[in-house]
Amino acid sequence: MPPGSSSSIDGGSGAGEPGPAAARPFRRRRRNRHGRGLRGELLPAHLAGSRTRAERFDDWVMESAQRLERLWGEDIQTYQFIVQEIPDGLEELVRRGGSIPLASSSPGNGPRPPVITIYRRPVESTARGLVPVNELIHDVVVEQLASLKGMDPESIDPTYGRFRPL
Repeated sequence: MPPGSSSSIDGGSGAGEPGPAAARPFRRRRRNRHGRGLRGELLPAHLAGSRTRAERFDDWVMESAQRLERLWGEDIQTYQFIVQEIPDGLEELVRRGGSIPLASSSPGNGPRPPVITIYRRPVESTARGLVPVNELIHDVVVEQLASLKGMDPESIDPTYGRFRPL
């Protein structure tokens, strides 16, 4: 070590005095490293108040239905919205090289209401950070409702497609 340079490892003065870290209370010693703030969610996944991704997805589908109900009134209440993990027969569809559907719809027959089924995994994988998942869900629901009603998606909801990447 060259003369005149000093180095300290323990932070103390060497005379038995506590270092600067020991002089501060614990709360002041903890710091927000690199300005990142809290790490993780406020409620860890193992607590009852935490929501799973599937539960959040279900909530987003219901929010989309409620948005459409504000636009179309009670007409939307006759439709049934179902969330399914993946489409039936997905393996065969992939084997044939077909595109993976994000949703499906079936018109109502007699007492059976019209059904719109949204597939959670394909929608989440399509979003992949390019669009907010809740907005993609709404666009998919609007597309399915438009196909059942025989209308353009823009006439169902004027905000349709505004979050789609170019």
